[in-house]
Amino acid sequence: MKLTLHYFLLNENFSPEYAEANHKGEETENNPKYEWEDEFEINDLDSFKIIRNGNLPLSGELPNGEAFFVQVEKMFVIELVTNSQQKAYLGISESILDSFEETESKISIYIKDYEPHANPMNGVYIASKEFPKELVF
Repeated sequence: MKLTLHYFLLNENFSPEYAEANHKGEETENNPKYEWEDEFEINDLDSFKIIRNGNLPLSGELPNGEAFFVQVEKMFVIELVTNSQQKAYLGISESILDSFEETESKISIYIKDYEPHANPMNGVYIASKEFPKELVF
């Protein structure tokens, strides 16, 4: 199975009224609907599931070589299971998630743009106020 993830950062200044009145409802260069878009595909996937208000496990190595493991709470989590049964996790803070759309092979995620956030790795967006303190240098 292949899963496509498509992320959109909403433009809070987008005017649907202006778009409708002047451009048949379409966005324009001066009235963009999104600040940015990002898309990537995950191949060799056995399954995935969405967990609302879950914990996102983050692990890795600090610059000093010390290993870390933290759980980020209140996350919209996408749990991925590969064909070899390994698990991986992606997530977005619930506080910055505007909405999402899910089909069998694609998830579109809309992120609010008025809340500062960090993107420590592909597919992970954490509200700045919720970012783990132990990972801030």
